[in-house]
Amino acid sequence: MSASPVPAPPVRDGGAFTPGARHVAIIMDGNGRWAKKRFMPRVFGHKRGVEAVRAVVRAAGDMGLEALTLYAFSSENWKRPAEEVSDLMGLLRAFILNDIDEIARNGVRLKIIGDYRALAPDIVGLIDDALARTAGNGRMTLAIALNYGSQQEIARAAAKAAAKGAITAETIAAELDTADLPPLDLMIRTSGEVRLSNFLLWQAAYAEMVFTPVLWPDFTPDHLREAVGQFAARERRFGGR
Repeated sequence: MSASPVPAPPVRDGGAFTPGARHVAIIMDGNGRWAKKRFMPRVFGHKRGVEAVRAVVRAAGDMGLEALTLYAFSSENWKRPAEEVSDLMGLLRAFILNDIDEIARNGVRLKIIGDYRALAPDIVGLIDDALARTAGNGRMTLAIALNYGSQQEIARAAAKAAAKGAITAETIAAELDTADLPPLDLMIRTSGEVRLSNFLLWQAAYAEMVFTPVLWPDFTPDHLREAVGQFAARERRFGGR
């Protein structure tokens, strides 16, 4: 399989730009700080963060994005206090149960990247059902990173490529969890932190970056549109001049 093609640059039509970005990824950071500022437990920040997810997923589909990848739970998040991990898993259950009808109805295909089968059996069952139910949808792919770490993903991909006889950039890319998605165009991180935190390291090689001080629970569709607008205004050279 050949490497993913370089995405086309944005175009202008009648003075209004088309987004240009096909695939946007978001590091959803700041739930805990949002709650702390309001003297509330962290779980309230996570609950408000789920509301932000709903709004942003709807907006991404309306904007014509082909893929939206959200960093929901990293392989390092298991180090958090057990109570917080339990709260996050409970919110994940609720999201799948409450939102899968809308996701399916809106033509969105759900995809999971990362080792989600290491989660609780009931969550794995819910995810498997949601994946099967939305498998034929083609309006947009919503990829959710669960128990995901990019270094681990790259190592797995390299091992698979080696087992097939050749380790090249193309063969590794073909074995990544995101191999069936468009190339990553834009990475957004909320909360003011400026790092990738082991998220889509390979895929982000030529992605544009937007770091915003907005905490994730306060991130709105307008913020998404602004970030995509910044992407469309940038000149992408992919190592050239």
